[in-house]
Amino acid sequence: MQTLKLVAVSAGLSAPSSTRLLADRLLQAARYRLAEQEYAVDVQVVELRDLAVDIAKNFVTGFPSEKLQEAIDTVTGADGVIAVTPVFTASYSGLFKSFFDLIDPSALTGTPVLIGATGGTARHSLVLDHALRPLFAYLRALTVPTAVYAASEDWGTGGDEYTEGLPSRITRAGYEFADTVAARPSRRTDEDEIVPFEKQLADLRLD
Repeated sequence: MQTLKLVAVSAGLSAPSSTRLLADRLLQAARYRLAEQEYAVDVQVVELRDLAVDIAKNFVTGFPSEKLQEAIDTVTGADGVIAVTPVFTASYSGLFKSFFDLIDPSALTGTPVLIGATGGTARHSLVLDHALRPLFAYLRALTVPTAVYAASEDWGTGGDEYTEGLPSRITRAGYEFADTVAARPSRRTDEDEIVPFEKQLADLRLD
């Protein structure tokens, strides 16, 4: 049975936080979908509030702490990433942005990413498209079409005949993300053979 590694990055500042709760719910939906497809799933959560001091020191010194480097390696080594941030001043939090500023621009190339955000009002929901999508487009990640924004009033509600409720949106996004992760080709390891371009040309049959 193939094992897929899913990592959630939560930038919530309180404990507990609605940001972490949303990240956990999205992970749960994706994990359930992958289990249906008979994948084993390894799940990890990176809490950025525990790394706030390490992130700040990295910008000053240029060197990550062991704990911060481990978190970066965890995210860049994932088969799929769920990234959730609270909304501050109509955008992602500074802590969230600072962490992803430390990731090499090519390290997430082709990695499926599910984005989510939390805030006090639904009026901030456009943060998903005007802030988070451009960030992960720059990092060359494969951001899945469905994203989830959870306002305070969304928790504990099931929606109505005109509006899809938060549980349904979480399930739809989690399933879409899981299907994208499952369909992604396996990453080449260092032990895989790299065929030189000249050999590829020589192997071509020009009948």
